[in-house]
Amino acid sequence: MVYRVVQWGTGAVGVEAIRGILDHPDLELAGVKVYSDEKVGRDAGELAGREPVGVAAAKEVDTAGVDAVLYAPRHPSVAEAAAILASGANLVTTAFAFHPARMEPAAREALRQASAAGHSSLHGTGLNPGNLGVVVPIALSGMSRSIEHVKVQERADWSVYDSVEITFDQMHFGSPPDGVTPDTDGLKFTSELFQQQVWLLGDALGLGVDHVSTDLEVIPASVDRDICGRTLRAGTVAGQHWRWTGHRDGAAVVEVETLWTVGEPQPKHWPAPQHGWTVTIEGIPSMQAHLMTLASFRRDVPLAEHVRSASVATAMQAVNAVPAVCDAGPGFVTLADLPLRLFG
Repeated sequence: MVYRVVQWGTGAVGVEAIRGILDHPDLELAGVKVYSDEKVGRDAGELAGREPVGVAAAKEVDTAGVDAVLYAPRHPSVAEAAAILASGANLVTTAFAFHPARMEPAAREALRQASAAGHSSLHGTGLNPGNLGVVVPIALSGMSRSIEHVKVQERADWSVYDSVEITFDQMHFGSPPDGVTPDTDGLKFTSELFQQQVWLLGDALGLGVDHVSTDLEVIPASVDRDICGRTLRAGTVAGQHWRWTGHRDGAAVVEVETLWTVGEPQPKHWPAPQHGWTVTIEGIPSMQAHLMTLASFRRDVPLAEHVRSASVATAMQAVNAVPAVCDAGPGFVTLADLPLRLFG
């Protein structure tokens, strides 16, 4: 069976998703949603650096009659997602809804009602939150007799990430430290996604999480730095150490930790895992896995290609999930519900 898919959003992940849909033997690109006037009317193949494919990008896209929408906007909207679900299209998103059952009640109910009306499924996925932060720990847990504690760590330097709008405007690097808290606009949304990941791990592994806490420490830049054409000033935020902890009866049983810097060396008191993602399970037996995405481990490729590989992996996690999500029953489908996905 061939599934007809609309790509919603054409940023770094969206463009890679278009390439993935075009290359997938079981998927057909049925439309492309864009937000900027300069992209309207352009061929999807052109947007993805390919030959024309006969699908023009548009600001208004009808999702009725398509099998799935791969939803990857920069700013997701519950109302927009609900309208897509209500139209009958299944929704696979890299933008939010990693564990809808633990979302804010009003948003959760709106999405639940839309799924019921459209007999459609909602699936949130990605890397972290996503595959590396949920699927990998769950897969490793199959070797466990018992689990005391699960930790997922991500360490990354954002100075090579060529998306200054996200780095500066959404994540608030380059902002005064006093104004950067877990409740700051943009950061609050990001924090809620990682909270959902903690809940999902706790629920999927039966760890009895009853409370999730959030901690954030920021560090200032020691010098001015040029970040992809924008200046990050000395004294503004150049590092964020986040920790989301799932507790059971007051004890930590799940931790998701991110160590993000923008060109600034990590302070010595921060944990220092390898760059990439590290999953540690304490139990019987205890185990640890380290993962990273690169353009190649064998070829000499430009740094930009290595950076882009994370967008490729994020997009393909969603693209490869489309058939299983379409075949699932209506409602919420989490990473813990789907079978392991092979490429293609």
